[in-house]
Amino acid sequence: MFDAYLRNAKDRLAEPIARRMKNISPNLISLIGVVFGIGSAILAAREIYLWGLAFWLVNRALDGLDGLLARLHHKQDDFGGYLDILLDFVAYAAIPLGFGLGAASQNVYLALAVLLSIYYLNAASWMYLAAILEKRAAHAPETATTIVMPAGLIGGFETVVFYSLFFLLPQYLLHIFIIFSALIFLTVIQRLIWAYKTL
Repeated sequence: MFDAYLRNAKDRLAEPIARRMKNISPNLISLIGVVFGIGSAILAAREIYLWGLAFWLVNRALDGLDGLLARLHHKQDDFGGYLDILLDFVAYAAIPLGFGLGAASQNVYLALAVLLSIYYLNAASWMYLAAILEKRAAHAPETATTIVMPAGLIGGFETVVFYSLFFLLPQYLLHIFIIFSALIFLTVIQRLIWAYKTL
């Protein structure tokens, strides 16, 4: 929801670092980022929450850096964008799974199954829509991402917040899973309405 507003501020903060990394491949940054994402999931499973949170935030910082690096040094390509989103999904799936393994609770398992099912639905809701928009040459020139999709209630920033809450409030994990799932489902509905009106 706030991604478009925060992207410019994030890029301004990271630009001095990215300018000094001219010889570093953005894809390498993406790969290092997913290592931290998987590490975060392992730490969640072992209930080492503060380190898990630190690894998650490093993962997100590197995810913001790879695209900026590509843009600043003219290294943007479709494969890089594809790799970036694929590795994002690895981290997005692994971390809740890590929490599920650590919690060892049937109710948490059920909430986790619902959350991952909603992820599946959400991915379909925006990826296929992005393909249709691309087919219609609706790519917004001002966007900084590889593909374009309508903004929704839950975006990248909100995901960072909720995943951080997983680590900060693990005793409320069941409730956070449920609330996050409900908000993502509302985002899917929001996109569906947008698509019906626009397409």
